[in-house]
Amino acid sequence: MPLTFLHALAGGLAQLMMTFPNRSRDTTRRNLKVCFPLYNEAETARLVRLSLQSTIATVLEMGKAWLLPIKDTLALVTDSEGVDALNEAYLSDNGVILFAPHIGNWEIFGFYVSKTLSSSFLFQPPKNKKINDMIVKARSRSGVELLPANRRGVSKLVAAFKRGNLVAMLPDQVPTDEGGVFVNFFENPALTMTLASKLAAKRPCRVFYGFAKRNARSEGFKVIVKEINVSFFSDNIFESVQAVNTAVEDCIHEAPEQYQWEYKRFKKQPDGSEFY
Repeated sequence: MPLTFLHALAGGLAQLMMTFPNRSRDTTRRNLKVCFPLYNEAETARLVRLSLQSTIATVLEMGKAWLLPIKDTLALVTDSEGVDALNEAYLSDNGVILFAPHIGNWEIFGFYVSKTLSSSFLFQPPKNKKINDMIVKARSRSGVELLPANRRGVSKLVAAFKRGNLVAMLPDQVPTDEGGVFVNFFENPALTMTLASKLAAKRPCRVFYGFAKRNARSEGFKVIVKEINVSFFSDNIFESVQAVNTAVEDCIHEAPEQYQWEYKRFKKQPDGSEFY
């Protein structure tokens, strides 16, 4: 199905979700209210609807991302920015870390940036084995090494980093208590992973972040890649991890409606209180 049809369908489904009570709508609204407190009710409601539409569009686009021949999937990208710098860093003697937050179409982003690079991606396996097997098969067809976000997977990721693979991870997933620290995300405390900061301390490396931005009028995607602020390399773990969240915020400012706001990013609070 063409992107125009998929996105129109996503718009209709999002409107239904705005009409009937559901967890995704309520979580999206809760997150947006605290991250954009100056928005009035109309502005918040509009962004809630557009965010739900984008999340649904990402799901509907999975058929193209996973099932099309890889060249046809890559052909959905009509423009790119910063990818050359990522490739140059990979060819140097430095390690390379890439953050791929939940914004735009992260599946297409992963395929595009790793098409010529030896890459290892950390991911959170679903509980359903059949779905997990389908995801692994689809994502691995471009040569990407998929590693589960557990102790064994992290050990393999460290090994891949040491041997020169590009290593990629989702920076906006809530880690375990021992795997993160609280730093600000849109001025709100959010438990954020320390893994990348600890990896960067093991060897010289360059760190990038980015996403595949959905173009207007359903005209494909633009891949955007940027290099992280130098504060990421601070010896202070809090300063380093804060740079990760600042990078995610930078992506969101590019297209706030394309971020997956329905994710419970603030479900863990420093004082143990309930946020949702």
